[in-house]
Amino acid sequence: MKKYILKRVLISLATLFVILLVLFILMDLMPGTPFNDEKLTEAQKTLLFAKYGLDKPVLVRFFLYAKNMLKGDLGVSYAINKNFAVSEMVKDRLGISIAVGAMAMIIGTICGLLLGILAALNHNTWIDNLCSAISVIGVSIPSYVFALLLCYYVAYRLGLLPILYNVEQPFISLILPSIALSVSPTANIARFTRSEMIDVLNSDYILLAESKGIKNWKLIISHVLRNTLIPVITVMGPILVNLLTGSSVIEKIFGIPGIGKLMITAIQENDYNVTIACAFVYSVLYIIVMLFVDILYGIIDPRIRIAKEGN
Repeated sequence: MKKYILKRVLISLATLFVILLVLFILMDLMPGTPFNDEKLTEAQKTLLFAKYGLDKPVLVRFFLYAKNMLKGDLGVSYAINKNFAVSEMVKDRLGISIAVGAMAMIIGTICGLLLGILAALNHNTWIDNLCSAISVIGVSIPSYVFALLLCYYVAYRLGLLPILYNVEQPFISLILPSIALSVSPTANIARFTRSEMIDVLNSDYILLAESKGIKNWKLIISHVLRNTLIPVITVMGPILVNLLTGSSVIEKIFGIPGIGKLMITAIQENDYNVTIACAFVYSVLYIIVMLFVDILYGIIDPRIRIAKEGN
């Protein structure tokens, strides 16, 4: 297992290196510059390019950036907050985005598993149909629609929770955004849990365990859920990454100063360093989550762990 984890970590580092190179090349090919002020003359723009090293070849800039990144230096902002350290801009916003994504994932996982288990245990009944209908609605309707509904009914009409993010009440301010973001994960996890659990319940080894007199709830907890969770975790990995990196619309609705909102602004302003930093952080989060999910396979299913140790 240790050998496998080390191998995956090395592959992940190489992947991040390639991602960073691709980001640099793509940013170099983008039209426009960070210095779009109409008051600037061509001579002034040339001086600014020379000042920030943007007149150098893309590969030279890439290796300089990679070298500085190892020291924790992500460069400075060219347009959004001129000459301000990008690392500070990202650090201040990353925690908020992770918090709202993690809260949404916790809510979505708990609700999704409960709905999926309830539907599977009551297969082909009205309870199953109701849970399936809820899942279809959750998948079909975008999260920002639920966000607007929550803003109107819960925040505006009932006044239970604030609409806009409040620095003095960070946890309370993230409740509505988290609920809005959790709808899609709830629906997806519920659908996969129901499907996998029905297959497991109809498998031969579960029928054998029942014939040996293993009690119903003990059978479900010890055998059915354990085997159901393996494919469900496969779905949870990408869902978590999407929550951490794809909440820009929700951040905009609730006025959350997260990294998604920062990236959209950076792309609009052609702020190269900020765009590259945000995209790279997303890549790091994705790889870390997928590596964590892969390790969980070995913990849940010993057969997978043994196979990995043999590689």
